[in-house]
Amino acid sequence: MYKIMTAGPTQVRENVRMARSLETTNPDLDLEFYDFYKQTCDDLKGLLHSSGSAYILGGEGILGLEAACASLTEPGDRVLVIDNGIFGKGFADFVTLYGGQPVLYTCDYKRPVDCGKLREFLEEDSDFKYATLVHCDTPSGVLNDVKALGCLLDEFHILSVVDSVAGMFGEYLNVDESRIDILCGGSQKALSAPPGLTLLWVSDRAIEAMENRSTPIASFYANILTFKNYYKDKWFPYTMPISDIQGLAAAVDNVKADQEIFRRHEKIAAATRQAVTEAGLSLYLKSGYSNTVTVVQVPEGVTDEAILSIMRDKYQVMISGCFDILAGKVIRIGHMGENANIPDMAQTLDAIDKTLQELGVPLKCRMKDRFLELLS
Repeated sequence: MYKIMTAGPTQVRENVRMARSLETTNPDLDLEFYDFYKQTCDDLKGLLHSSGSAYILGGEGILGLEAACASLTEPGDRVLVIDNGIFGKGFADFVTLYGGQPVLYTCDYKRPVDCGKLREFLEEDSDFKYATLVHCDTPSGVLNDVKALGCLLDEFHILSVVDSVAGMFGEYLNVDESRIDILCGGSQKALSAPPGLTLLWVSDRAIEAMENRSTPIASFYANILTFKNYYKDKWFPYTMPISDIQGLAAAVDNVKADQEIFRRHEKIAAATRQAVTEAGLSLYLKSGYSNTVTVVQVPEGVTDEAILSIMRDKYQVMISGCFDILAGKVIRIGHMGENANIPDMAQTLDAIDKTLQELGVPLKCRMKDRFLELLS
């Protein structure tokens, strides 16, 4: 069995696996399940400080991104796509799919979005129904200040859709203070449940925008409004994946009990970045480092596949490569959720040390040793 240290999915704790194996009821008909589902959603609201609604959808986190765009976009709507990463740019595809007109605000992929420069842009053009942005763009690991950006968009009366699939629960997030209208999350990153569930936090004004459309939402499965009255009507739009939700609830309980969760992510991420750079390797980013993933440039003279395959096959540690414009250029270490612990990170860095040594890449120090020194 591999040690999974990828940038999601992450390792899963035993109590989450056991919760998924419990005997289940009929989630369409058993009224107690509606209470269980609602309580889990209420816990998610509390963890991310939201006064709006929270929903759990049956589908991997990408479903949330599409559902947000499907539910808000009408033909001809201008949508601001804040693009400083692969997933940031990807929102344009969903906007187009549902008839909207994406307007890309593209900036440096190696740095967070500059709020001041975005303000200058909006002062010239702010005629947008909503804007999309990413909290942590997983391919590069760049972390955007969603509070500052969300408040800026609110100032210009622009609804906001935020992808925090790889950010939430590893980075502090306050939905209400950030004026986020639809926040999208997934089960398999820092929450450390298996993949398969989308998490959504939806503001009252986003619901109002959906309800006041002049055209129907062009989807059933990706229609957020179908969940609005699930508890009052005791009706879900489709049969909920009850075993997955039982596991998710256990993962939520784990997060609620972890008083040091943000500090733990911060310490391990900082020590990882310092150990990597002191060894002579280069980080992809110039600034804006997320505490959930470290992205390292592939050293000259070797390939990402050589690194990944030796680590996987010889040392049984699995980390991530990348795709799109970063394909073959970087490797990614996921230190989020259950992965964010000292022993597993030490094992991962030891495997990278040994792998690079075998490939003839000179290092100024052993990353594992420096990491442990920094945290001692």
